[in-house]
Amino acid sequence: MVFSSTIFLFGFLPLSLLIYYVMPFRGRNLALFILSMIFYGFGEPTYIAVMLFSVTVAYLTGFPIGKHRESNPRRAKIWLTVSLGLNLALLLFFKYTNFFIENLALIPPLAGVLEPIEGLTLPIGISFYTFQIMSYSIDLYRGDTDTQRNYVAFGAYVSLFPQLIAGPIVRYKDVNDQLIGRTHTVDKFSSGVRRFTVGFAKKILLGDSLAALYAYLETTAETEPTVLASWLLVLAYTLHIYFDFSGYSDMAIGLGRMLGFEFLENFNYPYLASSITDFWRRWHISLSSWFREYVYIPLGGNRKGLFRQFLNMAVVWFLTGFWHGSAWNFILWGVFYFILLALEKAVLLRWFERSPLTRILGHIWALILVGIGWMLFDHGDLSEAFTIVGGMFGIGVVGLSSPAVSYELLRALPLLAVSLIAATPYPTRLFRKLTDKHPAAALCEPVLVALGLLVSVAYMVSNTFSPFLYYIF
Repeated sequence: MVFSSTIFLFGFLPLSLLIYYVMPFRGRNLALFILSMIFYGFGEPTYIAVMLFSVTVAYLTGFPIGKHRESNPRRAKIWLTVSLGLNLALLLFFKYTNFFIENLALIPPLAGVLEPIEGLTLPIGISFYTFQIMSYSIDLYRGDTDTQRNYVAFGAYVSLFPQLIAGPIVRYKDVNDQLIGRTHTVDKFSSGVRRFTVGFAKKILLGDSLAALYAYLETTAETEPTVLASWLLVLAYTLHIYFDFSGYSDMAIGLGRMLGFEFLENFNYPYLASSITDFWRRWHISLSSWFREYVYIPLGGNRKGLFRQFLNMAVVWFLTGFWHGSAWNFILWGVFYFILLALEKAVLLRWFERSPLTRILGHIWALILVGIGWMLFDHGDLSEAFTIVGGMFGIGVVGLSSPAVSYELLRALPLLAVSLIAATPYPTRLFRKLTDKHPAAALCEPVLVALGLLVSVAYMVSNTFSPFLYYIF
């Protein structure tokens, strides 16, 4: 089940909110746990057992970890290893087994001996909820949180349906107190509705429209490869993935508020970044924070010299790429960003900060390279990615443009212009200035929210299924 579906909007969500608020506070975690299992099981009923196994392992091992972390750290580390090992083993099995088999089968002695496992599918959201489970075990071992003795509360944390299938990744220590006691107010609920609607509109009206444009441009670029077609492809996908993923995060944060939770932000206008380093402070913040907190810093971070820092960065970005998918293009995408970030760390960041002109050049550098990175990310067949990237610089194309591509640009201009503006904070700032000067204008906000929801629903219904890009991770 996805948020951008009629069954969720008009069935599951209102029924869930009704059940949740009818329950006394002590029963609300149980209601969330059961409702989240139903939400997850709607798409993958057979994999509910996998999630419950992961939850149970982390819950049970949490007791000896918490008990021995001070009196017997070695024993606590053994139980931590059991928890992390079993949960990572499930992730590795379901997500990467066939990838390893397919690549090992390329070795002549193993050719024809190893065969991929038929019917092995990836449990939805396993990459996200595995990281959340791991954060509990690690936080507990470090002494950053206390042992969660309530199985239902812990299960609700892992399976919480607003962020179950595509994040943001919620670290246990960030919501521990909210599991025990959270506030429910009309203001928080209405804020959640507004945030959900904004995300829904971003996803449906912009993200899906840009996806359709990108798919159409791919066909055009194949028949008439030009420089303009390549740049349009990169721009369309760059905007599409932002509105698709940030729209989902907005909806998750909004749903969380409706249920009394406050999740951390996952995006901060990433396409305003002044460098690649700045981009990754703004994009998928919960994932970047997770790797920094649980991989980069434990490896030594930047505390053991420049060479060791670069080595730690290489490990993090290899894992970041591989986390996104079991294919070589994702690994290359991670290596691509490691090289760029290492280059910035060694030389470019200091140069970008010299003057307003160099800061502008840093912004252009970031936008172009992020766009190139998205082509690696989107194409399992790397030759297709290289063809598009080469076309951006006049390699392998028939010319700068063609009548068909120019026509498509004219048709897409309104969508691209609106999307480019919407990817900045300026519309929000303008609205806030307007309401500050004219308080009566704030009365328009509920009308705008209702109108946005109505238009988005109409668009969703007319276009049937609207999946999220990160749904498969």
